Amino acid sequence: MQDAYYSPLAVQTAVDLANTLRPIKGEDALETVEQLRDFLDDHPAAAPTSSAANQGAGLRHLTRADLAEVRALRETVREVLERANAEAVEAAALINDGLRRSRATPVLRHEDDHWWTEVTSDTDRCSAHLAATTLSALASVIATLGPARLGVCAGPTCRATFVDLSRNGSKQYCTRTCAHRASVAAYRSRRSPR
Repeated sequence: MQDAYYSPLAVQTAVDLANTLRPIKGEDALETVEQLRDFLDDHPAAAPTSSAANQGAGLRHLTRADLAEVRALRETVREVLERANAEAVEAAALINDGLRRSRATPVLRHEDDHWWTEVTSDTDRCSAHLAATTLSALASVIATLGPARLGVCAGPTCRATFVDLSRNGSKQYCTRTCAHRASVAAYRSRRSPR
């Protein structure tokens, strides 16, 4: 029996949120309220659904305070993804603290003869809903597949994060592009004259 259920969309939202910051390249795709609005528009799993006010209208009224809260959440999500493999207990503490701060609550849902639990926040703040969605998804992956499924790309010039939902759990790179770069570099180093 599975210990938890994770939504692949919520997991991808967590990874995408963490990867809005590219520390090695010095890039930040979450510097403005407009960029936050675009991120939320591109990630339906992150949109608040608890009240009619939040469905569409809530995203238009984002503020710099919302941006600051989401950027703080991003640090937490990124730290969980970076630490889970080596420091699972610390990563779990970060998740639990973030869920408490967001006032996350599990809700039992039913649709088309299918039951599932969803973690939501009882506040209308977009950062709280985003925290409930992303942190509960990461918690479910850890509970279901183990903390080693969360990681950071092994590419030497990349610090992007990932969650490995594959069957064999052997992912080391954030994308096939990074894996290919590493293969080409290894091939070239073997072929170069010494």
